[in-house]
Amino acid sequence: MNSEPSQCSSDLLPSRLSSILTEAGVYRFGIARAESVDPAEAAAYGDWIGRGCHAGMDYLDRYADVRSDPRLLLPGASSLIVCAFPYARPMLPEQGKLRIASYALGDDYHEVVRKRLRKAAAEIDSRCGSVSRVCVDTAPLRERYWAVRAGLGFIGLNGQLILPDAGSYFFIGTIITNLALPPSEPCRLRCLGCRRCIIYCPGQAIASSGRPEIDARRCLSYLTIEHRGPFTVAPRLGNRVYGCDTCQTVCPHNIHAEPVEPLPEFQPRPALLNLTRSDILGMNADGFSQLFRHSAVKRAGLSGLQRNASACD
Repeated sequence: MNSEPSQCSSDLLPSRLSSILTEAGVYRFGIARAESVDPAEAAAYGDWIGRGCHAGMDYLDRYADVRSDPRLLLPGASSLIVCAFPYARPMLPEQGKLRIASYALGDDYHEVVRKRLRKAAAEIDSRCGSVSRVCVDTAPLRERYWAVRAGLGFIGLNGQLILPDAGSYFFIGTIITNLALPPSEPCRLRCLGCRRCIIYCPGQAIASSGRPEIDARRCLSYLTIEHRGPFTVAPRLGNRVYGCDTCQTVCPHNIHAEPVEPLPEFQPRPALLNLTRSDILGMNADGFSQLFRHSAVKRAGLSGLQRNASACD
C-alpha cells in the first residue's frame, strides 16, 4: 500500500470531486486535514468516558490512539472527505402505533452510505492513483468532530451535527484518503443556546453545562437500542419503541430549516409506521428478520424490541 500523500494530476479536483460525490447522493461535503484531534477535545472525551457517560458502550473506550488520530486508520492518510446524507424528518405515527426513530425507518444507513461512498472512493482512486478507506459509524473515528473541522456544521447541545440552514437530519460518512486536498474552513458557528433540547429531553440526558454532552445512561436512544438485558429502572418511553427524536424535533435549527429530500433508500417503510405493541410482543424470530431485513432496528434484536414494547404506554 502506498503510504505517501498522493497528488492528483487530473482535472478531478475540486469540480469533479463535487460531481462524483453529488452523484453518490451526498448533500454537502467538506475536507479536513488528517491530523491529531485537538488535545482539549481529546481530554474532554476522555473525561466523558471516565465519568461512565458512555454507559454499556464499551467500544467507545477502545482504540483511544486511533480515535485521537485518523492517520492510524490509513497509512499515509492526508485528508478526510466528510459527507452528509439526508434522511427523512420524523413522522408521527397514528394513534395506537409505536414510534421508531426517523433515521431507522428506511434502510440501514451503514449499508447504504458505505456502498455509495465506496463507489465514489473507487472512482477517485481510479482517476488519481490514490488510496482510500470509507468509514461509516463503525471505525473509531470522531465523525462529528471531523465534520466540524471540514466545515459541514457545528455540534448542538444535544450532541448532534447541525448543518446551517439544513438542520440535523443527516448521516455522516467519511472517505479517508492519501490525497493531499485543500482543507475547508472549519465551521465557527455555535448552538443558539435556547436549551430546548435540554428542557424537552424525556430522560434529562443532556448536560446543562453548555457543552454538547449526553449521559447515555439516561438517554432513551441508548436505552432502547444499545442497552442489553432488562431495564434497571423502567424508562418513560411513551410510544417510543426504538430510539428517540425529541431533541431534534424541538430544535429551532430543524423547525426553521427547509426540508431536504431524503435518499430513496431512506424513505420510511410503511410497515414500520404501523406497528402496534401487540404486533411486536407477538413477533417471532422469522417475522422479526423478515420485517427488519436491511434495517438498523435489527441492532436491538427481537428480545430488546419486545422489552421496549413492554415498557411502552
